Amino acid sequence: MAVRYAALLALAALATTAGCRGGTDTAAVAEAPSGTIALTITGSKGKHAFAVELAKTADEQERGLMFRTDIPQDGGMLFAPYPPDGGPPRAANFWMKNTPSPLDILFIRPDGTIARIAENTVPQSETPIPSGEPVSAVLELRGGRVLDLGIAEGDRVSWAGRPG
Repeated sequence: MAVRYAALLALAALATTAGCRGGTDTAAVAEAPSGTIALTITGSKGKHAFAVELAKTADEQERGLMFRTDIPQDGGMLFAPYPPDGGPPRAANFWMKNTPSPLDILFIRPDGTIARIAENTVPQSETPIPSGEPVSAVLELRGGRVLDLGIAEGDRVSWAGRPG
């Protein structure tokens, strides 16, 4: 997903607010493939395991999943910490510029619960996708996974180094 950090800062200053069908429910991933971290979403529909890339620097978060068409069914990207400078949680605005694949974007509160979900976002769109409230992390999944797995706002997200 394409997060333009400079654009986010400009939006924040102006506003002063800041995959494919299928798959099964699985328990937490014991080990994530090289270059990824294990992440679990737990809710009323069970536990769902993912192996996601971690975008923790401003450059990584700006690049996000731009130009990517190879997003694994149970893969994605976690933007943590958000903001990347480690400051307090703040409202986020993401966009899909230069992102050819639809994504599900999950905005995560400091307590690890999902504040808002933007499902199947429109590829290449420059329309801001707001979090609606301050968040401390953002998760991008392959478009359609939220619906497939029954993931909902209020579900809990955990990953290595973040209890859940």
